[in-house]
Amino acid sequence: MGAGFGGLEVSAILSEALSDRLDLTLIDKNDSFYFGFSKLDVMFGRKTPDAVRFAYKTIDKPGVHFRQETITSIDPKRRVVTTDRGTHEADVLVVALGADYDVEATPGLREGGNEFYSLAGAERLREVLPTFAKGRVIVGVTSLPFKCPPAPSEAALLLHDYLSAHGVRDSSEISLVMPFGVPIPPSPAASRALLNAFAERRINFVPNRLVHALDPRRRVVILDDASEMPYDLVLGIPKHRVPDVVEESGMTEDGWVPVDPKTLKTRFPGVYAVGDVTSIETPKAGVFSEGAARVVAAALIANVKGDKQPPPYSGAGSCYMEFGEGRVARVDVDFLSGPEPTGGFAAPSTALAKDKQFFGSSRRERWFGL
Repeated sequence: MGAGFGGLEVSAILSEALSDRLDLTLIDKNDSFYFGFSKLDVMFGRKTPDAVRFAYKTIDKPGVHFRQETITSIDPKRRVVTTDRGTHEADVLVVALGADYDVEATPGLREGGNEFYSLAGAERLREVLPTFAKGRVIVGVTSLPFKCPPAPSEAALLLHDYLSAHGVRDSSEISLVMPFGVPIPPSPAASRALLNAFAERRINFVPNRLVHALDPRRRVVILDDASEMPYDLVLGIPKHRVPDVVEESGMTEDGWVPVDPKTLKTRFPGVYAVGDVTSIETPKAGVFSEGAARVVAAALIANVKGDKQPPPYSGAGSCYMEFGEGRVARVDVDFLSGPEPTGGFAAPSTALAKDKQFFGSSRRERWFGL
């Protein structure tokens, strides 16, 4: 369930390994996939919305059947999924439905601000940004957890480039409101590089704060300590939550689906969960969903073939970060192997920009054959 990083990777691996022995139904309510990082390309006019979408109808893998359907109920005990088009019974369920956005949870955000975490939100900002001529811009996180922790920093840096290219940077201010003391807590080196980049570009970093609300009438952002920041444009990261159908299934605890961090098994036999929908202590980002999906797929293959179970999920992954000026950096983080998360850092370069492009193109070919 869910054709994002997790669902697509499970499908690809099982198809390659089991082929004609596989009967896998991949369900998603959408007709196409897009990489999360492509929202920034759309928002800043680097790519059109159509250019970043990949149609699910192009999936042609042995044993895999894509169904564009909306899931209306999940019975994890019986492993039965009901959609707007029928009922699916399964031997194994993999829940990879991601996280939804709750814009209404932040008062004033819909009326007085913008969100850029959905493709629709990025498309709207694509039209708004060319009309911005001067004033105060706030890029702000509204709650924890949130997807792709580097994305707010990327948005601020790319916004600097955009406003500079349009000749209005000197008449504008950019502030970044983050709930952490540094931009990337697991990687001190990445955080130092970002803070230096902010200083060089006159981006005001506001640490250890969340955007609590917007007052559109007074044009102020209210932070979680009741302090206020005046604004002319807000780029908000909305509250994240599990999809309603997951919450109604009885699988959640404290808002997310708990899993065994080593195996991704839920408390329901034959039911796994990967990616943003879970409460596992890794970032909510596609590369971590992909890594978890590989562990689940390997376990299912071992079950079919009678082989030994795979190594446990390590919670390791690499995230690319846009630094502006055509350069990209990379953070390599490991969340579960040791007592504390650790992170390495590769400095921004044009070479890593090409690596990021290959990251996308290799998965596009693997999942869609494009």
